[in-house]
Amino acid sequence: MESVEEAKTLLKNEISEQNLIKHCLAVAAIMKAIAKKLGENENLWEITGLLHDFDYEETKDNHKQHGLIASEKLKQKLPPESLHAIEAHNFENTSVLPESKIDYALIAADAISGLVIATALVRPSKKLEDVKPKSIKKKFKQKEFAKNCSRKKILYCEKLGIELSEFIEISLISLKRISKNLGL
Repeated sequence: MESVEEAKTLLKNEISEQNLIKHCLAVAAIMKAIAKKLGENENLWEITGLLHDFDYEETKDNHKQHGLIASEKLKQKLPPESLHAIEAHNFENTSVLPESKIDYALIAADAISGLVIATALVRPSKKLEDVKPKSIKKKFKQKEFAKNCSRKKILYCEKLGIELSEFIEISLISLKRISKNLGL
């Protein structure tokens, strides 16, 4: 698969829940920005972010299969490094360990997308444009805030050579660019 638009169409044909589609768009935007920062294939990383939860509706009650079924369904469409990243983003359940930059990026992007969005949703305006990096950093330190957003996984950014402050900024800018698509 070479086209981001093709990946979006595939995603929308497979997933009915709009919030899950928005989550995938958010992760894709962050993945694209990380790829740009690292000099990696932006298109491939964005597509990997778009399709990382391709099987979520099917596997939400069977977390051990989440990522594995997506990988199987997408094996004729994506290169091995994307498939491995999709499997490894749920490594606690799939036992497919992260090994590469794209693996670590997907894990970190998946986690931080929720924290950034949760930070926007507690603002009076509920808009990303009103969120500042320091607000996200403050929320990052509050373990009870958006507690399902793993701080440990967000810190996988450091495995890419990106400090937390810079990763927060990259993520926020990425999501602000697609804020209309996210309804934020």
